[in-house]
Amino acid sequence: MPARVLVCVLLSAATIPLKAQPRPNLTTLTPTPRQSFVPTPQSVRGYWNIDVVGDFYLPTTKSLTFCGAGRNLHVNESWDKLFRRGFSSIERARMTADEIGFDPDAYNRHDYEAKYNKSATWKSRLRPDQRALILYQSYFTDPPFNLPWARNSELAKDTYFTRPPGSANVRESMGVAMSELDGGCVGFNDCPPSGEMSTYGKIFFDIENEGTSFENRQEHANLYVYKIWKLLKVISPFTEVGGIGPVPHNSYGYSRSSDFNNVSSPDWLWEMTAQHIEATNTRGRGMPDTIVGKSFGELVHFQMPGTYYLSSDFDYAAPHNGDEDRHWLASLLGEQEVNMKLSPKKRIAWQWLFNTQSSEPGQASRAEFPAPPAIAEGMAIFYWFTGAHGAIFWDDWNELTPNAPVVPGRENLDNNRNYSVYEHYLHGLWRLFKYHGDLFNGKEKYLNENTECSYDNGQTWVRMNSNAQKRSGKPFARAIVNGDQILIAATQPYASPDKESQMMVRYTEGNYQFYTTINLKGDDIFLGRATMPKVYTLALGCRNCN
Repeated sequence: MPARVLVCVLLSAATIPLKAQPRPNLTTLTPTPRQSFVPTPQSVRGYWNIDVVGDFYLPTTKSLTFCGAGRNLHVNESWDKLFRRGFSSIERARMTADEIGFDPDAYNRHDYEAKYNKSATWKSRLRPDQRALILYQSYFTDPPFNLPWARNSELAKDTYFTRPPGSANVRESMGVAMSELDGGCVGFNDCPPSGEMSTYGKIFFDIENEGTSFENRQEHANLYVYKIWKLLKVISPFTEVGGIGPVPHNSYGYSRSSDFNNVSSPDWLWEMTAQHIEATNTRGRGMPDTIVGKSFGELVHFQMPGTYYLSSDFDYAAPHNGDEDRHWLASLLGEQEVNMKLSPKKRIAWQWLFNTQSSEPGQASRAEFPAPPAIAEGMAIFYWFTGAHGAIFWDDWNELTPNAPVVPGRENLDNNRNYSVYEHYLHGLWRLFKYHGDLFNGKEKYLNENTECSYDNGQTWVRMNSNAQKRSGKPFARAIVNGDQILIAATQPYASPDKESQMMVRYTEGNYQFYTTINLKGDDIFLGRATMPKVYTLALGCRNCN
């Protein structure tokens, strides 16, 4: 190999050229059906149609929590319809009075001390695995706990782990804030005889105060470790906990080559272990010796890498193939590709179908732009090709009223949005799990960046991580293999409707010799499945072989 070519390969290790092999016959993929539906017109606000697809269920190996907008549009007609549309659990703020024994409106006002209002014989219709709880900053900062650290991490040294018994403000501590979550079972009336404990299936933290000064890092890490450690003492054996931050690595939706250069050392807050600090009297503030040497990443049940999109991610006219350019699919895949290498913990991402608020130049400062149809559908398909365990489908709004009077100053926000983007997302879930849910049985193999692609009719083959794929400007493909079944998702991101693209995908491990050609139109999300042919070789014996 000429020296200059060798240097090129070393500098671009994310693109792995593979040896060409004699190609057997092509196997045609069976395209996954699409549901014909008319999206809610753009003139209609505050409404989305949950019946653009029929019933389907999420595999038991996966989880998808609904914390979106508009459950009120259908819940009175059919309370369990979300569970028949691919979701597996409901976040507390989206529950009804028949599902939790507290006043839901009081909870939405952040009145976390709302009183139980059901009879002694009432029980929630939700199973524990159908329940989820998100704890935001306000849970900590508001009365009765009054912990401003949740908004200002620099106050870690002033925050109590526990206060001495008899203190006038004894509840103003991290220990009490976590301990009082043991009342979770009260709202469902399923407390065990042994006493109160949380019986939510999953508890998510959304504090977002991970950043802090270097000098404050140890104090900050101590609180993060203690928070999880204390919560683990008051949850049921089947409850799992984690948070939107910290994660082993946060790319903030950029998928840069630098994100892939260090996949051996997680970010500091994920792995920093708790240690006493004599100068700030951590023992006197109630930090127990038991947590010394433990880390947040060690204690949580799952990690939560993911990305919210900026308005430029939805702009088809913007550049998307530079290393610093934003790219919806490269970022969706990249967060998973990097973090799965940094931690074996299962992954659950937050997903939001509108652009996030941003102060970056050239970005929308308000969340007023929905994801284009192909991006919404693609989020619901490609994400699950990474081997992730689950997701939270989130929105900053809750109940919807179709075509309510527009609130001045809130145009294209909240209830004033068009929510047809939900229908495209739901369609993606339906295509994937209605027709291929059987593949997600725990025996599947996710190829991720090891998916082998060719863009010159099989003359050369490459494996590319999401960043290299982005920079190539070529179509994306990701595959899942389960036994002799292969499922492939492919798309040409940001392509114009009239653009036609072609690529090949192969799988040649074990006895399988699978090759296929995929034709793409525009930026449509292709999904197809095939039974892979096997190639058997005859093993010949010999005598006196050495």
